[in-house]
Amino acid sequence: MTSSPFTEVSELGAGRPVLVLHGGGGPFTTALLVQHLAESARVIAPTHPGFNGTARDPRITTVRDLADAYATYLIERDLRNVLVVGSSVGGWVATELALGSAADRISGIVPINAAGFEVESHPARDIRGMSPQELAQYSFHDPSKLRLPPPTPEGVAIAQGNAATLAALSVDSDPKLMKRVHAITIPTLVIWGESDRIVDLGYGRAFAAAIPGSEFVHIPDSGHLPYLENPTAVFAALAPFSPHTQELKSAQ
Repeated sequence: MTSSPFTEVSELGAGRPVLVLHGGGGPFTTALLVQHLAESARVIAPTHPGFNGTARDPRITTVRDLADAYATYLIERDLRNVLVVGSSVGGWVATELALGSAADRISGIVPINAAGFEVESHPARDIRGMSPQELAQYSFHDPSKLRLPPPTPEGVAIAQGNAATLAALSVDSDPKLMKRVHAITIPTLVIWGESDRIVDLGYGRAFAAAIPGSEFVHIPDSGHLPYLENPTAVFAALAPFSPHTQELKSAQ
């Protein structure tokens, strides 16, 4: 891919670059994470093409294609010492980035309840066709605390567009990914909300175990988006990891 197709990119804060990659719900789902990280870093939070009403790029038909686009983005902007934090599908993209052409520009990855892998004893739940209410039941530790806003035509259109883009990316899983992650040499922190019923805790443990030297932190009282339900615990897990990866990169 010769040019990066990102038309919406939010940038906040100053310092070492942190690339935040959202999941299937769109960029608003990682807004709290972006705000927190921007207190001590330069946060770059693009919208994946085809999400949040943006145009889909015909060159991007798989998650691996999307990761290649992000690799090009890092190279074209000459970004180095980048910490990549990805939620759900964004965690899958972060993992692919650690295996791709821009891996030498990345000092650490943080997949959070990442999707995309195949763990035979812990299959991921098929969420295609679920309503927001159904999805919340499987995503949150305590769905009763979730207050969904009344649907609007614009919101429905965005949600449908996000779902269509997910379908176009063939985001069920990559059966070969678990066999490739052993090649990751970048420091990796895997964070997992322990009540996730889309990709459960056993799935997360298996993923982390496949990456040499990775750290695994499970977050209590939280589900698929643990930084929304238990931000204190997630931020506490991130706090020592971010400067540690920066120091490692500087020493090389």
